[in-house]
Amino acid sequence: MELLAPAGSPESLTAAVQSGADAVYLGYGPLNARRNAKNFSQEELRQAVSYCHQRGTKVYLTLNTLLSNRELPLAAETAAFASEIGIDAILVQDLGVARLLRETVPDVDVHASTQMTVHNLDGVKACADLGMTRVVLSRELSKSAIQSLCQTSPVELETFVHGALCMCYSGQCFLSAVLGGRSGNRGLCAQPCRLAFRWPGDKKPSHPLSLKDMSLAGELQDLEDMGVACLKIEGRMKRAEYVSIVTGIYSSAMGEHREPTKQELSQLEAAFSRQGFTQGYYRDKKGPEMFGMRPEGMKDPTELFEQARQHYTRGEHKLTAVWMSATVKADQPLTLTVWDASGHEATVQGPPPEAARNRAVTAEQIEGQLSKTGGTVYHVDSVAVDLDEGLSVPMSALNALRREALAHLDAARTAVPERRVLPFTPPKKVKYDGPMGWSLSFRKWEQLSRACLDLGPALVWLPCDVIAAHAEEVAEYVRAYPNIKFGTVLPRVHWDRERDKLCKELAAAKEAGVTQALLSHIGQLALAGEYGFTPRGDFGLGLVNDLAAEELARLGFVSATASFESKLGQIRDLSKPLEVELMVYGRLPLMLTENCIMKNRGRGCRCQEEPQTLRDRKGEDFPVEQAWGCRNEIFNAKTLWLADKKADFERVGAAYARLSFLRESAKECAAIFRAYIEGAEPPADFTRGLYYRGVE
Repeated sequence: MELLAPAGSPESLTAAVQSGADAVYLGYGPLNARRNAKNFSQEELRQAVSYCHQRGTKVYLTLNTLLSNRELPLAAETAAFASEIGIDAILVQDLGVARLLRETVPDVDVHASTQMTVHNLDGVKACADLGMTRVVLSRELSKSAIQSLCQTSPVELETFVHGALCMCYSGQCFLSAVLGGRSGNRGLCAQPCRLAFRWPGDKKPSHPLSLKDMSLAGELQDLEDMGVACLKIEGRMKRAEYVSIVTGIYSSAMGEHREPTKQELSQLEAAFSRQGFTQGYYRDKKGPEMFGMRPEGMKDPTELFEQARQHYTRGEHKLTAVWMSATVKADQPLTLTVWDASGHEATVQGPPPEAARNRAVTAEQIEGQLSKTGGTVYHVDSVAVDLDEGLSVPMSALNALRREALAHLDAARTAVPERRVLPFTPPKKVKYDGPMGWSLSFRKWEQLSRACLDLGPALVWLPCDVIAAHAEEVAEYVRAYPNIKFGTVLPRVHWDRERDKLCKELAAAKEAGVTQALLSHIGQLALAGEYGFTPRGDFGLGLVNDLAAEELARLGFVSATASFESKLGQIRDLSKPLEVELMVYGRLPLMLTENCIMKNRGRGCRCQEEPQTLRDRKGEDFPVEQAWGCRNEIFNAKTLWLADKKADFERVGAAYARLSFLRESAKECAAIFRAYIEGAEPPADFTRGLYYRGVE
């Protein structure tokens, strides 16, 4: 397995490499998911790649955020520079960026970031079809889920083994963006989930969204046996000393094929933890014991950090094994060949040896002198010497030969492979000049009524499990309203073990006459195709730029929902090679959690029995609803209202304007729909979302 360590700064990179990392991941410029890390300048990045490659460490560049159209040229420049200096792979979240990399740097490996929310085999296959060579799995997956994917995946799989856990599935969190304008999908998450919340009726606040850090330090052998390609340590915002300690412990344990000792486990906890570690997701045992906060006033372990600093700042610890072959023949140049395990090789020659006047040189003497590689990044495993008798060789000549050979080997190990860099050409703009229809999304069956349908929506969405539970009634509506397209909403997350259940629900929807499917992941395309549904994309796909629109259209999506993190002006300027849907009403979804928050509260899972809310420190109440598979979704405290801004959103060129109903009654749904048709004024408490203020 490869051990992948974080490098949020040049110092952290040195700490990671000197502590045994096989690879590091880092950011360059503003286009990465840790924009507040120190990251690297252009020259620092060039030096970092050379430094790492000389020591046999790979370098992965994080280009894993959603990018606007105006940022795409910078992404192309960044990718070209990364290719030029020999970056080993680039991590992406944005489908448009993935397309850009295929078109501009086709010889550079692309990895699917955990921000792509890949959690099942269909998702892995979809990434492989896009040309990605590795997929970073969602952190929520269990041991059995990871093992099953390793057995069937067509590409390498990478899993997190140590560091912070987000309460929400990566790539599906909008909490920081909606609350403070700092988007986690653009590398500026403010971590509001770590703040205190209060359940109604509770006297004291708690931290129901703050998970402990994960640590799978005791599961290394199992992960290797499964076939996991890479173990990833989280922490680009952490100190270099932390990186050194965690990387060193994992590297030693993996290299010696053992689990960490009790002392090492204590050091991991001391370096950083939130009241200990959790293995809850890996062990498929979710619950309140997974949660914790960093105690206030907790200080760094001064002595432990100083030991780490002394380690990575003094001496060379990342040594590479090399082998040598020396030829010492009369009347022939001295010849030395050196090579490493990766196939790099260098051969150099020196002056011919002379006949010995007194004592002839021995093979042992030659081997000993050539093995003196102190001050370099190499240690000599063995030296083969082909020596004629009776010859004399100055030790200085052997030293010079060794230095020259290792210098050539350095050059071979740091050489940049020949790669194509092609110009970036923005796609031609495609406009949509058709009429705008209404799209209605209902969460519960009781919300749907003829009063709404009689107002003439173009699209009607219902969750797949709701349709399955009311298939006959749905079929009646389908027959009664032939001009309305009825669609099923697939869950944003469904594990492979849940696929059979989902398939039964989709089959019921197909039988009821439903023709459309709203998808949150490219991995759901194959599933929608099995049942003949017209595929349409939901907000979880992250549509924010022209290239993403082009890619979704190429993949077969008929429409896609624009990200509600974009301004209306950005959506207006978005190329529309496929129909675009715009969310204009409802409680914006902020988090999708694998943990059932109500169950963690210790009162059983009652998400369906009674409305639940979380109250923040400002007194705002955030609805908590059960999601498919006994997961939870947390929604914004305020309702998005744009009815009185109808002229604004009609100008963006959307094919559909969606009203998403959460807890409204059927009567309220019809009244709100009518208000949007008429352009009514907003209620007392509302939000414009991010359509006017945007995100950082």
